[in-house]
Amino acid sequence: MFEVYLNKLKDWVDQIDYVAIGWEILVLVLAVIGAITVHRTLGRYLLDSSSSGERTFRHMTLSSMQRVVFPLSLLLGALVGRAILTSTKVDVTLLNFIVPLMLSLAVVRLVVYVLRMALRPGPAVKAWENLISTSIWLLVALHLVGWLPDVIRALDAFGYTFGDLRISLYTMLQLAVAVGALLVMATWLSSAIEQGLSRSTFISPGVRIGLVKTSKFGLYTLAALLSLSAVGINLGALAVFGGALGVGLGFGLQRIASNFISGFILVFDRSIRPGDVISINDKFGWVEELRARYIVVRDRDGVETLIPNENLITTEVINWSYSDRKVRVKLPVQISYQDDPEQAMGILLEATKSSSRVLTEPPPAARLMGFGDSGIDLELRVWIRDPQQGVANVRSDVNVAIWKGFKEAGITIPYPQQDLHVKEMPARG
Repeated sequence: MFEVYLNKLKDWVDQIDYVAIGWEILVLVLAVIGAITVHRTLGRYLLDSSSSGERTFRHMTLSSMQRVVFPLSLLLGALVGRAILTSTKVDVTLLNFIVPLMLSLAVVRLVVYVLRMALRPGPAVKAWENLISTSIWLLVALHLVGWLPDVIRALDAFGYTFGDLRISLYTMLQLAVAVGALLVMATWLSSAIEQGLSRSTFISPGVRIGLVKTSKFGLYTLAALLSLSAVGINLGALAVFGGALGVGLGFGLQRIASNFISGFILVFDRSIRPGDVISINDKFGWVEELRARYIVVRDRDGVETLIPNENLITTEVINWSYSDRKVRVKLPVQISYQDDPEQAMGILLEATKSSSRVLTEPPPAARLMGFGDSGIDLELRVWIRDPQQGVANVRSDVNVAIWKGFKEAGITIPYPQQDLHVKEMPARG
């Protein structure tokens, strides 16, 4: 096969008109220089004009023009040069060969960009947009010049056969293209489902997340199976892969599988939902997201902690808003034995008005808890309904008001003290 292509190449070289080729190369060089100049001026202007980030029709139009300004400028220069050479009776075989390639490059880049903006599959496709466009253009170029069947046969020649299954470079490329295309479609469909569910007012956040996770997992699984089927791989061969996966889960992936399954348990038993205020170990905050492997808990300092789902199943978790978002806050305080406890309890109740977050229903309560070593133990109990806004700030506001009230009334907060009784003084020597 190599000798056949070598002989074809020699025949093609013998038929080359080097004078005409020289003029055509000059036209191409001038077209490239002109296209680079236009791209640096007009392309930069279009890029700056479309950098607002808003998904408007004007933004999409300018971004589309920015992506095709170089190949279209190159195509225009080649067409003008071909027309000039044709009028002077110079052979333009090379330009006739290159012009369709330039046009296909512009069309492919434009189509890929429009599809990405329409499907919005994610940032990964945006980062790989140039590679995807170039790969598609290479396939189109090989088809236009008639080399695609030969390339396919050459790629298919490098492969191995495992029983009834043959794997070659061509099969792997087919699989990569099929997986990429189907995963993009699955991501787009799952995003569309998520957006549709988010607009529903009849579905709770927990059920909504569960449906989104289930649909996304199902679509990705379906995309993988369809990809294998599209390239001719028998799905029965997955039995070996399934056994290997089971061994992997038994030896090293059990934690990942446990976190994944725990995520579904948390979603469907609705024990933890987005917006809940929870405490686990020394972490306190409200749940922002439920993910497949972890949940995102944000605290009052703005720090986001990723807690594995398995920890929420196997560890004691305090859900401050599981059935009712109201939370009772206790503020202990101590007064001297010389002060009136009833007066002090009245000041405690009056101090609750210093914080607008303290509820009037249930009403605040002041209790005499006991008689300590240094003074009388009192406790103020108040209710709030927004623990995600913090508890320490409520304690601080009320404690400051208690301090001011005690100071105005002459009530003292005792220091820790002990009485020392001397029964006998030593005799002087």
